Amino acid sequence: MRRPLRAHGYRTAAAVALACALTAATQQVARADPMTLTEVRAELQRLYHDAEVATDKYNAVDVQVTEQEKRVRTLNAQVKAAETRLTGLTSLAGAAARAQYRSGGLPAEVQFALASDPEHALDNASLARQAQQSTQDVLAALAATRKDLRTRTADASDVLTRLKKNRRTMDADRKTIEQHIATAKKMESSLAAKQREQLAALEAKTAKDAQAKWVGTGILKKVGTDATAAGKKAIAYATRQLGKPYVWGDEGPDSFDCSGLTSQAWLAAGVTIPRTSELQWAQLKHVPVADMRPGDLIIYFSDASHVALYIGDGEIISAPRPGRVVYVSPAGSMEILGVVRPDA
Repeated sequence: MRRPLRAHGYRTAAAVALACALTAATQQVARADPMTLTEVRAELQRLYHDAEVATDKYNAVDVQVTEQEKRVRTLNAQVKAAETRLTGLTSLAGAAARAQYRSGGLPAEVQFALASDPEHALDNASLARQAQQSTQDVLAALAATRKDLRTRTADASDVLTRLKKNRRTMDADRKTIEQHIATAKKMESSLAAKQREQLAALEAKTAKDAQAKWVGTGILKKVGTDATAAGKKAIAYATRQLGKPYVWGDEGPDSFDCSGLTSQAWLAAGVTIPRTSELQWAQLKHVPVADMRPGDLIIYFSDASHVALYIGDGEIISAPRPGRVVYVSPAGSMEILGVVRPDA
């Protein structure tokens, strides 16, 4: 999940909204009755969802910076290679000109007139002119290429500078989100033991009910049950990560966010996919939910802010949110936006 956050006004408004939601949720915890716990759960979900959206934006811009740095390095290397070649060809052209000068520097027509073998002289003169023209053409083309590469490098460097500026701006947003997450964790831990049990039971019941409704549509009778060879490798990788903590912005090996887990799982299967859930939704092949198979990715929520790896039998492996670990959960426990297939 990575991408630049919007304008400063948006970030300020979002921060104020989160702070207000958090204050309201804290006040609700203080009252602590069953209905209040329902409201607290809703506020926590909104808080973590907003944090996940911000994570996706941050991850996206971080990926853009990394890719742009690679482009700049590649262009710089190409400029250097072009300059080295141009220097070498220029030196060779100069050496050829000096050699021609030492031979007398006579025009080809004069050499033809004085030659004992006019036909051979004509051949030599024609080849010499062709060689000279070819050398000049190559030098001109290479000089143009060098100029173009320098322009492209300068443009790419400007883009990189802007992206890095965006990332620096987002560092402050990252700290704000981390503070919100810490506050949310503190709010959860401040609940009495019985309240925490009730909250956990409420979450479990909500997930179970959502899954039952999803399964009740008969969807599991339609979906595929066999993963491809690559899909099996992705599932095996994700399975090995069970129990590792969610840390936003991480992609292993010790901790993951949701898209960090899915992108690394498929990378282990030999398939490179976008880093963020939003880009996975935007760029990978969409398949109908009824046609999905183990190894496919399920994208959640209308803003594509969460993603999980479908492993079959109506279950997913995902890195859910801060304070949780990579785990197996019901595929229908959250709002499904759609399904994408990395190895289509």
